[in-house]
Amino acid sequence: MNRMEAIAAMQREWRERGPGLVAGIAGIGFWADGLTSWQAARRFVGEGALEDDAPKRPSPRLLPPNERRRAPDSVAVALEVALAACEAAGRDPAQLASVFASTHGDLGITDYICSTLASDAAAMSPTRFHNSVHNAAAGYWTIGAGCHAPATAISSHDASFAQGLLESLVQLASGEDAVLLAAYDSPSAGPLALVSRSEGLLGAALVLVAEPGPGMPRLRATLVEGAAPSPEGPLAERLRGNAMAPMLPLFQALARGDDLVSLHAGPSQSLRVEIAHG
Repeated sequence: MNRMEAIAAMQREWRERGPGLVAGIAGIGFWADGLTSWQAARRFVGEGALEDDAPKRPSPRLLPPNERRRAPDSVAVALEVALAACEAAGRDPAQLASVFASTHGDLGITDYICSTLASDAAAMSPTRFHNSVHNAAAGYWTIGAGCHAPATAISSHDASFAQGLLESLVQLASGEDAVLLAAYDSPSAGPLALVSRSEGLLGAALVLVAEPGPGMPRLRATLVEGAAPSPEGPLAERLRGNAMAPMLPLFQALARGDDLVSLHAGPSQSLRVEIAHG
């Protein structure tokens, strides 16, 4: 049974009990150029205000200084939003199962490796090679947080966020009490930028819980047939160049109190997400 068949089977089971996969949102993290926190993103959605003198790169507090400097931008933004979501939820990062979703991982490093192999293979940086794997962010996270809970790295092209959200919800339905979902992408480079465009740094994270507490936003997600509309609104207009832009409708809905969004989940499929605000 492949992944989509497994998800479809889980959906059928849940339809018998009640439609959709459900969760509470205990904490949110967000980072983008000029919007270096969830509070800043919410203010931008409501007022159009950007932060003054915002840093161009996160400095992930979870890592010691040497590792912080060596970590690629993709890892830095993933760890920044993941920790922010955990702090907002009041959850210990060492105790959470996690899902890290990225469209293609770090395409800047992939371009470096390809060009170095073609020109001078002996000059390959061991550190960059180490950081080229798709689960680099998940690995840095588990080491930095001292976490022994399961960690998943997932990619599904432009449906990566929706599939990461589905994976997280399925884990909750399978018995986890809380799951951290972190989604992120960094700029593409070289020839790869012609076939997989991505601009700037973008990351966001959710701590999802099986039993929502008082005042928590709650969501119900259902995989349906039909294409999702293109992202619109302030966040999409500013950040649509990044490969993880398909996640923005959910965060925009959370910021302004909308109760329904549709996320791109694959060819001719979308993830219908209903939101009940606390």
